Amino acid sequence: MDIVVKGRKTEVPERFRKHVAEKLKLDKIQKLDGKVISLDVEVSKEHNPRQSDRADRVEITLRSRGPVIRAEASAADPYAALDLAASKLEARMRKQHDKRHTRRGNGRIPASDVAVTVPNAARINGHGDIAPQRTTETVPTTRMGPLEVQGEGPLVVREKTHAAAPMTLDQALYEMELVGHDFYLFVDSDTNQPSVVYRRHGYDYGVIHLQPEAFVGEAPGGAGGALGG
Repeated sequence: MDIVVKGRKTEVPERFRKHVAEKLKLDKIQKLDGKVISLDVEVSKEHNPRQSDRADRVEITLRSRGPVIRAEASAADPYAALDLAASKLEARMRKQHDKRHTRRGNGRIPASDVAVTVPNAARINGHGDIAPQRTTETVPTTRMGPLEVQGEGPLVVREKTHAAAPMTLDQALYEMELVGHDFYLFVDSDTNQPSVVYRRHGYDYGVIHLQPEAFVGEAPGGAGGALGG
């Protein structure tokens, strides 16, 4: 795997290309993700003198068999911007690395410890069947705004409303990778529908569009389906 360094409306000196190779250690990157396909570094320059403190911008794009990882930063010179972007890239790669190990089963609880570790876990009798649960007290119910919480449910319920400019699916994918989340809620500019794009288990993506029901009494499909389907 090679590192491709390119400039957008600016020249990239050879000294900077050498600094990129020294800063982005390929052996370290491949240790975090052994399926890396390509690593691109793009340098651009803001010519507005009012933005001299962030005149140079560096964007790093790492493509592998998993999700694309992007990191970008701006600074007064390209070397400082590269250092900031490289730190962000490493942090996001470590996050993906930890997720992969968690999905493979690290930290699983042995069956013998489930009853002790997990509250209210089902108990198995001597015949291997699930023993009936014995209820000794009534579970308290609390109303939290529009929600009815039983037992020790969530104590804080927050509602947020965000202004959202319509965007394309490609832009929504880019924004999701930029913030490092597993899903991103947006308004599709092609259909003007509320939509959510999400990362699936097989390192590809899915998208859900919300369509208002056309007729009263039509069987509701529901908007709360699992994202991982």
